[in-house]
Amino acid sequence: MRPHRPAALIFILITLLIDVMGVGLIIPVIPELVKLLSGSETAGARMLGILVAVYAVMQFVFAPILGALSDRYGRRPVLLLSLLGVGLDYVLLYFAPNLGWLFVGRIIAGITGASITVGNAYIADVTPPEDRARNFGLLGATFGAGFILGPALGGFLGSIDLRLPFAFAAGLALLNAAYGYFVLPESVTPETRGKRLGREVFNPLSPLRDLGRYPLVRNLALSFILIGLGQQVIFNVWVLFTGHMLGWTPAQNGVALAVFGLLSGAGQALLVAPAIRTLGERGAIFAGLILGTLEYLLIGHARSGLALYLSILVGSLASIGGPAIQGLISRTVDAREQGRMQGALGSLNSLVGVVGPLLATWVYAYFNGGGADLRVPGAAFYMAAIFSLLGTVLAGIALRRMPASLRKDAPIDEAAAEG
Repeated sequence: MRPHRPAALIFILITLLIDVMGVGLIIPVIPELVKLLSGSETAGARMLGILVAVYAVMQFVFAPILGALSDRYGRRPVLLLSLLGVGLDYVLLYFAPNLGWLFVGRIIAGITGASITVGNAYIADVTPPEDRARNFGLLGATFGAGFILGPALGGFLGSIDLRLPFAFAAGLALLNAAYGYFVLPESVTPETRGKRLGREVFNPLSPLRDLGRYPLVRNLALSFILIGLGQQVIFNVWVLFTGHMLGWTPAQNGVALAVFGLLSGAGQALLVAPAIRTLGERGAIFAGLILGTLEYLLIGHARSGLALYLSILVGSLASIGGPAIQGLISRTVDAREQGRMQGALGSLNSLVGVVGPLLATWVYAYFNGGGADLRVPGAAFYMAAIFSLLGTVLAGIALRRMPASLRKDAPIDEAAAEG
């Protein structure tokens, strides 16, 4: 077993914190920029879905390649490439005079964007198997911290100038690349370095076939797809929905998203280990999925800021499920294939990311002035609740078939949980 490397863990968490801050900076303003360049709210909603889908296509093709490259050549160079690519994307978004340049920027970011895939593999590299759920929880908390600082700052900067958050995000990304270059250690050792790369690595469909090598992941694949489609609704419709229903500005959306990041980060940092200790790993996963379904229903019904903040509270509690399932999956994979497996999951998520934004924004636009006889502002979120509920049922079936050797439903070690 490889020793725990706390310094390396801290370095990767700081790197990902800065990266997520950059993403969070642009969330409150990019729908407004797309709407401005598209000419209308309905056209902007649909164009936003296409823009996000194009990014996801690039991720689908290139994320597994970068994951496999990180197994062979190391996490560090791949992560630095990702940070430089996203920095260039933000520069293009800042200067973009039309939608065409927005697409160029998103294509570059999609090709080089591997921070989440490589970050997950990095944490698996430096953490003993029994501690991975906890450290994936710390990763989730880091994301939460990034979404506290990023959207709040992005909303504030966007209220000054709609494009200013992109300039600030570009500076953060380039600063992060410099930090990684000088500080971030490599986590792949000669003993865990992957084998030589074959031509199958460059086939975008091969990672989906790789899912079949990991029985638990294979059995959960359809569940992941449905749950991911539900999550895409929040990612792509939240700002449109709050702006249309409540007249929220980028600053107000930034504050709300920052509150979500704060609560979600606190939940993942403080509740994951107690939830697994109390409910077992499978129980924590189910609790997270059921609360996620409730979150979508609450958003769809929300007609006031208070109701939306209630949904944020429920959604933050739902975040306990992600680290639990990441820890469970990572234990099924050999150390030499962590990057490949994370790349395969990233490929599946990217495939969902192609369909999800198109479906979510189309449903939102159709039921909000885009052709439907009946206006249903929360229609996209009701659809998300249905997807989430179906995904929860399928996850239950898959986890019941899980080998006994992988189960962690007995109380976990207190020192591991609290350390």
